Amino acid sequence: MNPENTPTQVISDPKTSASSVTPIPTWKSVLKEILIFLIIAVCIVLPFRAYVAEPYIVSGTSMDPTFATGDYLIVNKLSYELGNPERNTVVIFTLRLPNQPTRDLIKRIIGLPGDTVVMNGTGVTITNTAHPHGFILDQSYLTHTMPASFNVTLGQNEYFVMGDNRPASYDSRSWGVLHRKDIIGQPFLRLLPVAEIGTLPGNDKILSKDK
Repeated sequence: MNPENTPTQVISDPKTSASSVTPIPTWKSVLKEILIFLIIAVCIVLPFRAYVAEPYIVSGTSMDPTFATGDYLIVNKLSYELGNPERNTVVIFTLRLPNQPTRDLIKRIIGLPGDTVVMNGTGVTITNTAHPHGFILDQSYLTHTMPASFNVTLGQNEYFVMGDNRPASYDSRSWGVLHRKDIIGQPFLRLLPVAEIGTLPGNDKILSKDK
């Protein structure tokens, strides 16, 4: 009987039939545990985002219909530490232009280092040491095209990129070549929208005859 009617937390041990009292944690101990958890989380998350993978949300129509505004992507930042970008793969990169703030863009690689990229009308021809007579890039995945005329030869560590929605894309046709050091990584997972969840989003459309 408890004459003072004071509540007590009791845990019964079925093996010994002994009882023990568990003290209620103080706010200091709770705060300490929270701080320890936050420190551990920061130590794990920050290096992971800096060197392994990072989430991005697509904004704009330049990659329509492959990507749309609101698509939630996880970008593999290790992929190009271990290898080089391939033609027709989708990449995330930082655009750096004089007197303008930097921004991250998503485009598809069309030209590789050493290529000569020629566009007459809507067709793209690639010439390089492996194909001295050139080959026509397969772009049958496109639904939005726009005629253009240019001839660009890429140097070492230079890439030529374009958006899948050619009329709406601000890409190498406007600001020039993309440098290797500015490539962040390759999307390897799309989490949103739910109906489009999958791995290597955009790269399932690799239809190039040349890798």
